[in-house]
Amino acid sequence: MKIITYNVNGLRAAIGKGFPEWLAQEQPDVVCLQETKLQPDQYPFELFKEAGYHSYIFCAQKKGYSGVAILSKTEPDHVEYGMGIEAYDNEGRFIRADYGDLSIVSVYHPSGTSGEERQAFKMVWLEDFQKYIEELQKTRPNLILCGDYNICHEPIDIHDPVRNAKNSGFLPEEREWMTRFLSVGYIDSYRYLFPDKKEYTWWSYRFNARTKNKGWRIDYCMVSKPAEALIKDARILNNVVHSDHCPMVLEI
Repeated sequence: MKIITYNVNGLRAAIGKGFPEWLAQEQPDVVCLQETKLQPDQYPFELFKEAGYHSYIFCAQKKGYSGVAILSKTEPDHVEYGMGIEAYDNEGRFIRADYGDLSIVSVYHPSGTSGEERQAFKMVWLEDFQKYIEELQKTRPNLILCGDYNICHEPIDIHDPVRNAKNSGFLPEEREWMTRFLSVGYIDSYRYLFPDKKEYTWWSYRFNARTKNKGWRIDYCMVSKPAEALIKDARILNNVVHSDHCPMVLEI
């Protein structure tokens, strides 16, 4: 099973840059999208249906903002929209598809780059997210949590760890949260397979950052410990350019 996570930074823009053609070539079984920035009436259900995918979307109330989706070749047994927490569900940040005893999540963690208020929101979200996932795992132990986490975990995950040490996305408290999250039974699948590989999944649109490969690895496919044996391969597709992010592949 081939799973891809991809923050498309606006699905309509990504479609205009060749996303459907790339999807037809790549042929993943499941695609977890973040930052779709669409309302339900704007979503191209027919386009993806023709490509062989069932679409499941969870949108933000605010237009042109956030939003997650799952594209799936196989119809899931069940789809859960949101976390049942109003502040987060209003922003369209979480969707889950169940396949037998396996659950695949598309999650878009908040960014704290716009100021102190959103950084505080992000830190509360991280704690609530972990509590929610730990509770979910009691009934759905085999979890694959795909998405944009908006955090680089270690210095290897960011192009300039020294100068970014005080920037949202690489703050000590964010990194500490991720260490804690992993320590309670979750696996960063890419780092699990490639402990020393330096690749990124996001580049600023400014300063020619992508050409210079001044990037951040903030997109992950996290796997719960009970599902560890499923991990076969992981890849970062850094030559795919429909967004300021690139896709990550997990094969199970």
